[in-house]
Amino acid sequence: MTSDSALADPSDARLAHTPAHAPNGRGRGGLLGLALGSIGVVFGDIGTSPLYAFHDALAQAGRRGVHADAIIGVVSLALWALILVVTVKYVIVIMRADNKGEGGILSLMALAQHALGGRTRWVFFLGVCGAALFYGDALITPSISVLSAIEGLRSIPHIGEHVTLAVVLITSLVILLALFVGQSRGTAKVAGLFGPICLVWLLCIAALGVLNFVHEPRVFMALDPWMGARFLLTHGMIGFFVLGSVFLTVTGAEALYADMGHFGRWPIQAAWLFLVLPCLAINYLGQGAFALATLAASHGHIVGDHNWFYEMAPAVVRAPLVIIATLATIIASQAVITGSYSMTSQAIQLGLLPRLEVRQTSATHAGQIYMPQVNVMLAIGVILLVAIFKTSGSLAMAYGIAVSGTMAVTTSLAFIVMWKLWKWPLIGAMAVACPLIALDLVFLSANLMRIFEGGFVPVLLGAGMFAMMYTWVRGTNLLTLKTSRESPPLKDFVRLISERPPTRVKGTAVFLTSDIERTPAALLHNLKHNQVLHEQNIIMTVRTADMPRVAPSERLKVETVNDSFKTAVATFGFMESPNVPEALRQGRSAGLSYIHMTTSFFLGRRTVVAAARHSLMPNWQDKLFILMMKNAAAPTDFFHIPAGRVVEMGSQITV
Repeated sequence: MTSDSALADPSDARLAHTPAHAPNGRGRGGLLGLALGSIGVVFGDIGTSPLYAFHDALAQAGRRGVHADAIIGVVSLALWALILVVTVKYVIVIMRADNKGEGGILSLMALAQHALGGRTRWVFFLGVCGAALFYGDALITPSISVLSAIEGLRSIPHIGEHVTLAVVLITSLVILLALFVGQSRGTAKVAGLFGPICLVWLLCIAALGVLNFVHEPRVFMALDPWMGARFLLTHGMIGFFVLGSVFLTVTGAEALYADMGHFGRWPIQAAWLFLVLPCLAINYLGQGAFALATLAASHGHIVGDHNWFYEMAPAVVRAPLVIIATLATIIASQAVITGSYSMTSQAIQLGLLPRLEVRQTSATHAGQIYMPQVNVMLAIGVILLVAIFKTSGSLAMAYGIAVSGTMAVTTSLAFIVMWKLWKWPLIGAMAVACPLIALDLVFLSANLMRIFEGGFVPVLLGAGMFAMMYTWVRGTNLLTLKTSRESPPLKDFVRLISERPPTRVKGTAVFLTSDIERTPAALLHNLKHNQVLHEQNIIMTVRTADMPRVAPSERLKVETVNDSFKTAVATFGFMESPNVPEALRQGRSAGLSYIHMTTSFFLGRRTVVAAARHSLMPNWQDKLFILMMKNAAAPTDFFHIPAGRVVEMGSQITV
């Protein structure tokens, strides 16, 4: 399956960006080096969840009063969520569904479409929903992570009493604003510190856990899954609310799959199983043990709202702990922000969004990019969330829906891959997928219970992104269909000008279009206004394959129409950056003559206006589509076409 790209117009053109790494992470070092690198990129989000997850879950469990069984039940649910959701689902099952080494929701969507032999509406719907919900996660993660770290200032002796809500908010906003402002500089100079800093963070939280659970061995009862199950069975709706909070322990699990192409499956799995999972489990046991000790010391009545993570640390280390926690949450936020850039570039390449400006931030690593429009939108959203919700506890109410929804989509698409691509028997695929989707739906339902306590935020964000993607896909399809109807077949045009040849000029003209079977509008306008035709004419289109990368030998397919006309189809993977001149150079072996200084590229620049009547889309979609088209970036930079060799031919079209 391929997705055509209408290069003649900014509405149809796609963009991808290629990380400069080998598939599966090969070529960047040994297993240990890759595993260390993955700790800073892949596990930043889930690695900082102890800052707020246990606190929020126990607060929900304490609606009827905190007691020992509730503490042990919450810890048990947290541990088994890590085991079932992250280890079993992602590490053992989902990470096997790689698309030529790449992971992520859009990569999985492309793989499922390939398995079904083409784009099917409901698979496309699932993929778009998952991608849209991802942006809700991308907004909430920096907000809740940095807020939860800075709130630790209140636990520092002699300082905490002076740390007001205003201090926490201003400090958090300054850090977040600096983070977004610094995006344009890239992370090449400091990226090497991400892994070591997160490694220190994980070892610190494990040490805190050990310091506490050795004094409360009762907490090891949480290793028994029945303790978590009994808590849910005996607490009714409160148990359901707690389950929504417990889900915060696994937010960030999707990154294990999404970043698989950067580091490879084995380094990520090894880092999780031998370092991240043990450190997280030990810390949650430690928080539970500290809560049990606090409960015993207060004679069964815990008073006040405790920040369990910071309070279980010795007072003397809380200040440095806040510093390392802040650094870890900044790294987690950075990983989500750069993940948003990657997701957006894939969405553009797959035709889900208009082209946006992409800037390279590294001369040696093509995967390090900066997208100004995405950065501004994320910065505005994050700042608004912090200003509105004010505390990590309030934001926790909004966090789980986006992540649990994305996880449910991932499992659904993985089922298609198991059944149709891997050729598993239907009963076998269902035996694996059904328990996983049931688990996803339980967590999704638990998080939906918090819809009116802040959960509506990611739902609205996801709905907005879905509306944008759906509008763009529908608008570009209608635009392509209308253009095809108004353009004569290329063979008819070639036959006509053979009978009435126009004036010929030396050189080669490349006409970029979405349909090589039809005459490009730019060619018709050039002939109409300039009344000349080049000696050699290449009708070219770029297509997006359902794989991350395409072999150079399969890059360009050339066919001869007659002595003056050739058609060329350049195919790129959805993780690649389309380079039209380079593709033409590769076409020399196919008999294509490409000389840079004698070649002109003709692009069609369309101005889209809403139809006065009988519009093919609702009025709101017309306006949104036109707005998106106006803000789409020019195709020249995206396709690496030299600006001095480009001729744009304008036209107006209604939708």
